[in-house]
Amino acid sequence: MIIVDNVVRGGSLVEAAEDAAAQAMRQFHELLGEQTGVSATTIQTVGSKGYDGFTLALLDA
Repeated sequence: MIIVDNVVRGGSLVEAAEDAAAQAMRQFHELLGEQTGVSATTIQTVGSKGYDGFTLALLDA
Protein backbone atom coordinates (compact mmCIF):
# COMPACT_ATOMS: atom_id res chain seq x y z
CA MET A 1 0.00 0.00 0.00
CA ILE A 2 1.19 3.50 -0.86
CA ILE A 3 -0.41 6.65 0.55
CA VAL A 4 0.59 10.01 -0.93
CA ASP A 5 -0.63 13.22 0.71
CA ASN A 6 -1.16 16.72 -0.72
CA VAL A 7 -1.92 15.46 -4.23
CA VAL A 8 -4.78 17.79 -5.18
CA ARG A 9 -2.65 20.92 -4.67
CA GLY A 10 -5.58 23.24 -4.06
CA GLY A 11 -7.07 22.52 -7.46
CA SER A 12 -3.94 23.41 -9.44
CA LEU A 13 -3.78 19.94 -11.05
CA VAL A 14 -6.71 20.74 -13.32
CA GLU A 15 -5.57 24.28 -14.05
CA ALA A 16 -2.76 25.22 -16.41
CA ALA A 17 -0.55 26.21 -13.47
CA GLU A 18 3.18 26.17 -14.08
CA ASP A 19 3.83 25.42 -10.40
CA ALA A 20 6.58 22.76 -10.16
CA ALA A 21 4.73 20.89 -7.38
CA ALA A 22 1.52 20.74 -9.45
CA GLN A 23 3.44 19.51 -12.47
CA ALA A 24 5.09 16.81 -10.35
CA MET A 25 1.71 15.65 -9.01
CA ARG A 26 0.28 15.55 -12.55
CA GLN A 27 3.22 13.39 -13.61
CA PHE A 28 2.77 11.16 -10.55
CA HIS A 29 -0.91 10.57 -11.41
CA GLU A 30 -0.10 9.90 -15.07
CA LEU A 31 2.63 7.38 -14.19
CA LEU A 32 0.42 5.70 -11.61
CA GLY A 33 -2.37 5.39 -14.17
CA GLU A 34 -0.02 3.60 -16.58
CA GLN A 35 0.87 0.88 -14.08
CA THR A 36 -0.59 -2.58 -14.48
CA GLY A 37 -1.41 -4.50 -11.34
CA VAL A 38 -2.09 -1.37 -9.30
CA SER A 39 -5.46 -0.03 -8.17
CA ALA A 40 -5.51 3.57 -7.00
CA THR A 41 -7.86 6.37 -6.09
CA THR A 42 -7.43 10.01 -5.15
CA ILE A 43 -9.71 11.41 -2.47
CA GLN A 44 -10.27 15.11 -2.04
CA THR A 45 -10.40 16.35 1.55
CA VAL A 46 -11.89 19.60 2.84
CA GLY A 47 -10.92 21.28 6.09
CA SER A 48 -10.15 24.58 7.76
CA LYS A 49 -7.11 25.09 5.48
CA GLY A 50 -9.21 24.74 2.34
CA TYR A 51 -8.99 21.56 0.32
CA ASP A 52 -6.42 19.07 -0.82
CA GLY A 53 -6.38 15.29 -0.89
CA PHE A 54 -4.48 12.04 -0.84
CA THR A 55 -3.95 9.06 -3.14
CA LEU A 56 -4.22 5.48 -1.97
CA ALA A 57 -2.61 2.85 -4.22
CA LEU A 58 -2.70 -0.92 -3.75
CA LEU A 59 -1.02 -3.74 -5.63
CA ASP A 60 -3.63 -6.06 -7.10
CA ALA A 61 -3.51 -9.51 -5.55
